[in-house]
Amino acid sequence: MSSLLPRALAALAVLSVLGSAVSAQQPPAVRIRGTIEAVDGPLLTVKSREGTDMKVRLTDNVAVFGVANIAMSEIKPGSYIGVSAMPEPDGTQKALAVHIFPEAQRGVAEGFRPWDLRPNSTMTNATVAQTVEGTDGQNILVKYKDGEKKVVVPPGTPIVTFLVGDKSELKPGAKIIIFGATRKDDGTLEANRVNVGRDGITPPM
Repeated sequence: MSSLLPRALAALAVLSVLGSAVSAQQPPAVRIRGTIEAVDGPLLTVKSREGTDMKVRLTDNVAVFGVANIAMSEIKPGSYIGVSAMPEPDGTQKALAVHIFPEAQRGVAEGFRPWDLRPNSTMTNATVAQTVEGTDGQNILVKYKDGEKKVVVPPGTPIVTFLVGDKSELKPGAKIIIFGATRKDDGTLEANRVNVGRDGITPPM
């Protein structure tokens, strides 16, 4: 019995290493912003904002969300929001856009990180702790599990929310953002969620 223990431990060690290797080999998610040019069943042809033609295959259970404008007044203490922003010299974040998450998505991707909306831009997904009208716009304090950020939302900043949509919204001319497409072994891209601008808007995040 005792001789089996070292073998079992060795086997577990090998599995752990293999598991780590598999995890390390997972391709990074691909973020896609662009305009749908054609739809062929589950296959979207998308012209990216960089001008690249991309083919994106939708999974059978793809979730479609509409991105719709919403009033600044909907940003309230307790709201869970995402803020794409530019860092200011005083440490505050100057919002480029704010999206209000539905309650069912509270906590998604919580935290502060670099973002690719513009060079040096950031993304903060956090809960609104306080909002105060300021001379340069709405001043919002947001808190997340590892810290907090002060955000200034200038007048005219796009404020949007996500609404449940359906595949019929995925049509030529629609502006979309896919946060995490997966690149498959054959090089194709696959997505299980697509966010599409409603009423002609371009998802601003």
